[in-house]
Amino acid sequence: MKVKTIHKFSLAALLLLAMLIGRCSAPVTPADSPSALVKSTAAAIIWTCSMHPNIQLAQFGACPICGMDLIAQIDDAQANDTAPRALSMSESSRALAEIQTTEVTTGYPSRQLRLAGQLNYAETHEKSLTARFSARIEKLYVNYTGVVVQQGEHLAEVYSPELLTAQRELLSAYQREPLGTITAAAREKLRLWGLMPQQIESILSKQQAQDSFELRSPINGVVVMKEVKEGDYVQTGDTLFKIVDMSELWLTLDAYESDLFWLRYGQDVEFTVEAYPGEKFTGQVVFIAPELNRKTRTIPIRINVSNLTGQLKPGMFARALLQSRIAQNGQVYAPDLAGKWISPMHPQIIKDVAGNCDICGMDLVSAESLGYMTNEVAEAPLLVPCSAVLRTGKRAIVYVAVPDSPRPTYQGREIVLGPKAGEVYLVKQGLSAGERVVTHGAFKIDSALQIQAKPSMMSRPQQQQQQQQHHAQVGDGPSEPVIDAKLLNQLLPHYFALQTALAADDLPAAQAGLDELLILTGHQGELADIIHHMQAAANLDSLRRPHFETLSNTMIAAVKNNRTNLINSVYQMNCSMVYPDRGADWLQNHDSLLNPYYGAMMLKCGTVK
Repeated sequence: MKVKTIHKFSLAALLLLAMLIGRCSAPVTPADSPSALVKSTAAAIIWTCSMHPNIQLAQFGACPICGMDLIAQIDDAQANDTAPRALSMSESSRALAEIQTTEVTTGYPSRQLRLAGQLNYAETHEKSLTARFSARIEKLYVNYTGVVVQQGEHLAEVYSPELLTAQRELLSAYQREPLGTITAAAREKLRLWGLMPQQIESILSKQQAQDSFELRSPINGVVVMKEVKEGDYVQTGDTLFKIVDMSELWLTLDAYESDLFWLRYGQDVEFTVEAYPGEKFTGQVVFIAPELNRKTRTIPIRINVSNLTGQLKPGMFARALLQSRIAQNGQVYAPDLAGKWISPMHPQIIKDVAGNCDICGMDLVSAESLGYMTNEVAEAPLLVPCSAVLRTGKRAIVYVAVPDSPRPTYQGREIVLGPKAGEVYLVKQGLSAGERVVTHGAFKIDSALQIQAKPSMMSRPQQQQQQQQHHAQVGDGPSEPVIDAKLLNQLLPHYFALQTALAADDLPAAQAGLDELLILTGHQGELADIIHHMQAAANLDSLRRPHFETLSNTMIAAVKNNRTNLINSVYQMNCSMVYPDRGADWLQNHDSLLNPYYGAMMLKCGTVK
């Protein structure tokens, strides 16, 4: 009996000792660490997909639809009644979702535009030398193009019976009455024929008409065109030479429609050319074309460039950088121009008081009238980080932290965005300075609202959906461009190359595919317009939505119209996540899903239609 009692006691002691050893050797995890939070709530965690909230699993893994990593579903079981678009959560849920917020601020955002263009002659510095009387070219001193000439240098020697008669008329009148009206009229006639004052004085001093006469250059410049040869006989009005003063050149840049917001007359521009690596040249915007180039879908802007040293040559390719700071209502913020007056034709003329342009004599105008904001205390626009905005293609949504709430609460709000400036958007409507918006974790909040069947990024409130459906029913959509079977079979390989490049997140390859498509369109028609808009996209996101969908719908319509004439098989795909109200379609030449709207982020998301 004693032996059995001792044996039982030994077993109990050994069990207690093992428990103590295991407890001491186990790793210590701080109670407030993220891993401890996950372990403490592991039994309550449901893992869901941010893109497919209907997926709810008990264990962490990948979404079976799109392959994205699952996220922990935000626990809202204890939330009080909130607004339809609001989500309240516990502190532990907020930490698990890694929600981060940033304050909405005001400021004058800066944007850099990088444009390309070419140097050309300044049209205002071109001079044509024409025959003002009939003559025969006796001798050419400038007998090839490219010769640099100075004002007054001889270009050619001519013989003209008409000029000989006019000289004799001057001599005859001068002999009778040197200061008379007839003499003055004879002088004026020769001056209007292009004779310089010293040439007229030479005729009078020698008192003899000259058989031959020298044509002289009216300006400093380069002879860029020669229309005559020795022995030619020219009539009045015939062009002899074209001379260009290259002390000033024009740089013509091509700006996209989206760039117009940042462009203003008189802005300074910095550019480089390949001939002089590392050297920077400057100029000013003096002209913004009044209409869009229908072939390239760009707006030409012109820069006046000083070229006193002659380094720059017409035809050089230039890469320009233009920087703007934007105030309210799209005005360029330039406090250094406060109280200044600018010439509307020559922006280099800037004065402190109203007056006239020193070059053309036009009245100066105020800097404010040219689109500049010069008031240093003017209200700055609202700015929101790009990471805070959820865009659906038609709407922009942010989640705003509700202040003074007992639990962390975030409310969805549709806002109206202005242009993008670097890492921020300008906000036109929907936010106020000082509010805090979610910049990390907004997608998780939106997914939680979707699970609860509340209005979210993927679904509007019922009233807004009804209004949108009404507009869709009464509106007449644009007609699809007509594409015949021959052109369609030529377009499809390049469309497939574009689709593959977008799925691979390869912007250069996508742009190359657009170039090939544009060549096939001949730069004309509605399809060319669609491609021009796509070429204006600055990044993959803007290229994908909405432009790629527009192109895809056009190609899908053409495929359906020419179904029996297709050379190869074509598959129509759909991703319901692109737009919440309709999804988006695209075409492939194989049935293995490669999503061009999301790329590597959700490469296999979609279905074969």
